Amino acid sequence: MFSINCSHYYRPHEVEEALKGFAEAYPQLCSLASIGTSHEGRTIWCLTLTNRATGLDAEKPAFWLDANLHATEITGCVGALHLIQTVLNRYGNDPRSTALLDQRALYVVPCLNPDGMEQALTSPVYVRSGTRRYPYADERDGLFPEDIDGDGLIVDMRIEDPDGAWKVSAKDPRLMRRRGPDEYGGTYYRVYTEGRMRGYDGVQVKLAPPAQGLDFNRNFPYIWVPEGEQQGAGPFPTSEPEVRAAVSFLSSHLNVSCALSYHTYSGVILRPYSDKPDDKMAQDDVWTYKEIGQRGKELTGYPHASVFHGFRYHPREVMNGAFDDWAYDQLGIFAFTVEIWDMIGEAGIKERDFIEWFRDHPEEDDLKLLKWNDEQLGGCGFIPWRPFAHPQFGKVELGGWIERRTFGNPPEALLLRTLEPTTEFAIAHALMTPRLELRQISAEALGAGLYRVQAVVVNTGYLPTYGSKRAQEVRAVRPVEVTLSLPADATLLTGELCQEIGHLEGRANKRALWGSDYPSDNLYKLEWTVRASVGSTLRITAVAQRAGTVSAEVQVP
Repeated sequence: MFSINCSHYYRPHEVEEALKGFAEAYPQLCSLASIGTSHEGRTIWCLTLTNRATGLDAEKPAFWLDANLHATEITGCVGALHLIQTVLNRYGNDPRSTALLDQRALYVVPCLNPDGMEQALTSPVYVRSGTRRYPYADERDGLFPEDIDGDGLIVDMRIEDPDGAWKVSAKDPRLMRRRGPDEYGGTYYRVYTEGRMRGYDGVQVKLAPPAQGLDFNRNFPYIWVPEGEQQGAGPFPTSEPEVRAAVSFLSSHLNVSCALSYHTYSGVILRPYSDKPDDKMAQDDVWTYKEIGQRGKELTGYPHASVFHGFRYHPREVMNGAFDDWAYDQLGIFAFTVEIWDMIGEAGIKERDFIEWFRDHPEEDDLKLLKWNDEQLGGCGFIPWRPFAHPQFGKVELGGWIERRTFGNPPEALLLRTLEPTTEFAIAHALMTPRLELRQISAEALGAGLYRVQAVVVNTGYLPTYGSKRAQEVRAVRPVEVTLSLPADATLLTGELCQEIGHLEGRANKRALWGSDYPSDNLYKLEWTVRASVGSTLRITAVAQRAGTVSAEVQVP
């Protein structure tokens, strides 16, 4: 049995080794393929999980999971590996995981952004997504991040300044607090990211634009806008090969109806839309999104919210070019962004606005975070302030949170327990896809070599065969198609050899205000009359792009 250490953050070459290890150890259940190449030439790997003895992945309903679209959000990659390991280890022992791989396919891309992840794991310099220079090809003047004291970290840098907006807390000297609007007469500071100035005039401090300013989650082809309106957007939609790989794959794998994208942090399950309220979305899809999100909350403890209603960075601005918006709006996929890990919640600060908290929160919250760091991490998540002779600013102090392993990602010791609930949600979500079955197949003798052939096509899944109402609106997938195949000496008298039967509903639309009676709209009965020889074999095949392909044979009695 092949296994990985889910308390370790993996670099891209280690991810590749792990995926190859899974594929070699479980050849019947998974296969590895490239879906593209990164800016720096690294392979973007996708592991397909399904039992090939029960059919090809393309002929089964499917689920998509990607991670590490944002470079420093390294938790997601391990979360994707944990899902792979869990499902493979449980196969044959756990009914849910066994049914999942027998009946469905999972497409898992643990590291959609290998270049960014490699830099995040080998350099203290922050990179949002891609590593190529953007939007400027040259170095710009201003303060840029740098490990100026050589300790391998880039933390905060405070400089005493009577005009500064920060002061030292009276309750804990490690803590910096906002200066009051009418406060004067104390010792105040300006607080910057640790770094160095380029083009410094000895007086003014301006911030240099990030050298690597791409944000892949603003580069998808949904309400994309240029850099001047959306920072990190890229020169055009899918301009970045990593994003283009995901868009190309999903656009050509219409069997996917459910998807998760792993990010960090905040401990929340996010859904579309980013740019419009729920009343602009098909109401059935709102209800379904909320039902799936509620199941996620039950399994992970994370609340669920639309980005527009609960995760906007500015109350009058919206996010453009995001993955989950694109997947839902253009393909009708029920896609979520899972913000894994919540250090703030771990410290006991549960009820809060996820974005507004960073603009303003009580001092008691910061004290709780420092206490949690002291008790759970032995103080290792925060660097106490210490003096440093800056080559340009003179006397400064360096210190603050090691953001990448505190707020941004859990310390390794807490990684596994953070990921286990998220994996359960991924499995549950993958089991919500539509799925076709053929039932009650019969060939009844009518005499004189005539036979009545019958079959019932059933959608046994939670979602309808079209996936979402949005998928219906944009005609993302074709209706269910049923084919009757006859031997050469047989003749069809009534019915159609190939016919479209429309779509079949699932359980997702069964939401009566009272009572429990519903039409049996998840099934369809078909009938043919054929002339055939005794002992002939007839074959019935039903095909639904999102619900799979199923076949069955019936022998003329």
